[in-house]
Amino acid sequence: MPIASPEVYTEMLSRAKSEGFAYPAINVTSSQTLHAALRGFAEAESDGIVQISTGGAEFLSGATVKDMVTGSVAFAEFARVVADKYPVNIALHTDHCPKNKLDGFVRPLLEISKERVAKGQEPLFQSHMWDGSAVELEENLEIAEELLASSKAARTILEIEVGVVGGEEDGIVGEINEKLYTTPNDALRTAEVLGLGEKGYYMTALTFGNVHGSYKPGFVKLRPEVLKNAQEAVAEKYGRAKAFDFVFHGGSGSTMEEIQEAIGYGVVKMNVDTDTQYAYTRPVVDHIMKNYDGVLKIDGEIGNKKAYDPRAYGKVAEAGMAARVVEAAQHLKSAGNKMK
Repeated sequence: MPIASPEVYTEMLSRAKSEGFAYPAINVTSSQTLHAALRGFAEAESDGIVQISTGGAEFLSGATVKDMVTGSVAFAEFARVVADKYPVNIALHTDHCPKNKLDGFVRPLLEISKERVAKGQEPLFQSHMWDGSAVELEENLEIAEELLASSKAARTILEIEVGVVGGEEDGIVGEINEKLYTTPNDALRTAEVLGLGEKGYYMTALTFGNVHGSYKPGFVKLRPEVLKNAQEAVAEKYGRAKAFDFVFHGGSGSTMEEIQEAIGYGVVKMNVDTDTQYAYTRPVVDHIMKNYDGVLKIDGEIGNKKAYDPRAYGKVAEAGMAARVVEAAQHLKSAGNKMK
């Protein structure tokens, strides 16, 4: 199937919310990890979201080029071609963009999509994230309002973050403290400034103890009721139940009970990165350890070309990551729910 159109993407998210499941949003950094994500979604019979971060976009442009827009455009065009061979709907998304990188990442990509739309084409990406977690709420929402207007013109969806996610991702660091929990007043202010759809479609990553990185179950102190309280506060004021479409960040170490509870409160997208990175790398290590004297030319020997051919370990890496994507789709109940 082709990359999801704006209408298909909107329908995907609407179905997830109404039917009680969420889509894994898989971070990728290369053509190989993209194929792993696409393969995983196809094997799970799940539509899904593939996303790149600022660091991922830089990497995709070339280690010596480091241009986020170049990497993003190249990635999106490549994805548009290869995704057509997989029997699922895929949306392309740009992940965490802080204030100091907006002008070199999200804003120019929105302009590219506006130009494409003006020519009767689909937008380059289907959604973009503005990460305002490092600035005060009012500045966060002021920037979000400006980006939402541009996003609407580009026929894309905006993702925002209200609150602070702990840990670190692509240089964005959040302390692990009480700031990790968004308040109902924060949610009300968000609805007041950004509206509830009339100014443009946006998803909201409210924070309820989320922490980026790799942690054992029990370390992360999640409070999914934060999402429930936010939805109820907005419903009481505006008369709309579950008005927000939520995004779950920093989910490593979360229990199945916490994930399912969050979905029940309106989570439609859950970012998966740390776990799929490991699932990709672990089979490579296994290949190298088992073929040590083949991947290295030890003591002047010639090695084994079949062992050090990048395709040899690339194939097992793809399979390992794809299996983790299937698992994510099963946990979030999107498996078997692809749109016809």
